[in-house]
Amino acid sequence: MSKNIKNLAIIAHVDHGKTTLVDALFKQSGLFRDNQQIETCAMDYNDLERERGITILAKCTSFSWRGTKLNIVDTPGHADFGGEVERILSMVDGVLVLVDASEGPMPQTKFVLSKALALKLNPIVVVNKIDKSDTRISEVLNEVFDLFIALGANDTQLDFPIIYSSGRGGWAVRNLENEERKDMAPLLDMIIEHIPDASIVEDEPFKMLVTMLEYDQYLGRILTGKILSGVANINDPVHVLRNGNSGEVERSRLTKLLTFEGLKRISIETAVAGDIIAIAGLEKATVADTISALDITTPIEAIPIDPPTISITFSVNDSPLAGKEGKNLTSRIIGDRLFKEAEGNVSISVKRSSHEESYEVAGRGELQLGILIETMRREGFELSIGRPNVLFHKDENTGGVLEPIEELFVDLDDEFTGTVIDKLIQRKGEMIDMRPSGVGKTRIKFLIPTRGLIGYYGEFLTDTRGSGIMNRSFHSYAPHKGLIEERNRGVLVSISSGKAVPYALFFLKERGTLFVNPSDPVYEGMIVGEHSRENELEVNPIKEKQLSNCRASGKDDNIKLPPPRQMSLEQAIAYIKNDERVEVTPKSIRLRKKYLDQATRKKMSRQQ
Repeated sequence: MSKNIKNLAIIAHVDHGKTTLVDALFKQSGLFRDNQQIETCAMDYNDLERERGITILAKCTSFSWRGTKLNIVDTPGHADFGGEVERILSMVDGVLVLVDASEGPMPQTKFVLSKALALKLNPIVVVNKIDKSDTRISEVLNEVFDLFIALGANDTQLDFPIIYSSGRGGWAVRNLENEERKDMAPLLDMIIEHIPDASIVEDEPFKMLVTMLEYDQYLGRILTGKILSGVANINDPVHVLRNGNSGEVERSRLTKLLTFEGLKRISIETAVAGDIIAIAGLEKATVADTISALDITTPIEAIPIDPPTISITFSVNDSPLAGKEGKNLTSRIIGDRLFKEAEGNVSISVKRSSHEESYEVAGRGELQLGILIETMRREGFELSIGRPNVLFHKDENTGGVLEPIEELFVDLDDEFTGTVIDKLIQRKGEMIDMRPSGVGKTRIKFLIPTRGLIGYYGEFLTDTRGSGIMNRSFHSYAPHKGLIEERNRGVLVSISSGKAVPYALFFLKERGTLFVNPSDPVYEGMIVGEHSRENELEVNPIKEKQLSNCRASGKDDNIKLPPPRQMSLEQAIAYIKNDERVEVTPKSIRLRKKYLDQATRKKMSRQQ
């Protein structure tokens, strides 16, 4: 049944060209007409994915080549979305390892490749962006081979086939010197040759493991996974089994079967073992559950997912401006939305905190949780967000505290190495490796606590004048590294409510960096700027000039203010301290104190 089906995933570091390569494979397979207008990165159909230029959600697509159906999964390249990658590896039988011809294998490549090799998946190495001017092909291939050895690849996996490609150019070749660079057929042929047929269990009833969950406004919950055995037919009775002691979760019938064809899902009557399909109509099944015929009583064991490393507090927006821009305001609605997200995204967890109107959301990194917050604000939510906190573990042998350690790679110009090394060492980073990565470029590898990286990215860009590249991935848990200093600047806190006026801001700009424009609404306890010193300063941004009977020369009309510092959502979350919050609404991002009242803040500071 599975002889003409091959399931594979494309894994690589962020911005190495996975989604662009899939575009080229679409065109080569004849999925689009010659004159059909299509957007670049067609698989990134989420608004946030298009805006940020990254893949956030793993997605399935399918097309035929030389009589074989190819189910391809496009995976995220950022380490924060590693949970998306880990769970889909259970439904593929081979991987395309995409490597930039200039940058070589990067942290996310290593992270996902280690998971794929542990599952005995066969890899094909694709050296992409071969048409760049700064390629270093032989060095990159040596780095890839060294990485395979370091990750414990077996002899079969070490004998990986290599192909060279340009996803943007739409061509791939096995030999750079002798082959004509015209199309992607060599890569598709190599997939047919080297990726095994879909693995299935023979002669058993229908069963499949759910690996992805999404919602459709017409079909409801859609569950995606690979059929491991048997045949699925419309109206067949099935039940849902969950790992652990849950047993049977629900019993129903297969009312809607869907298969993938290019970018679309189409309805089918029958699906065979080895194929990746989607099922709609089940109400309680979720990721890692088993959907099977009634004869099956044991659930399929799901791959364990690496635990979250940081948590953020989500609470209701209780500022004086609450309710003016959003429509979803109450803790119940916020909680329902968060638990719904955790149901489909296995790499985050949600629990109600001790405070009745707040929730602790744990995830892999600031970007992952920032994407969740951005998604919710676009859905009309108003939120109050706390500072990210690292999740510590207890050492069972010694009873000591263990904290998550990140493997950090920085690529930067040689002139900035001293400053960056000094800053990272102050944040308890340990330099492991340092080597040239091009003319005037250096790549440095650190092991650094996760909490040492919170809020550092903006400082890194400033130190490298925007030219540095920083990549990280989870490495391990290690004993606590000691105290790490937080932000070394204080803030300007408003003591009044109203609209900021140019006269007041003109004199405040000498005290530090402003965060607000004239006429922006401000309130007591709102952070309106960064102080130039370490202490916190209370200011009045709505103070107007006292009028008198004396005439002025008109110079007051020419007040000039520098543009305020605008922070993205992730920058704002990383900037705040434990006694501060980020107010997030559909139209605004504001910084504020946890306790808005001045007297309450002083009282709480004395108690600490």
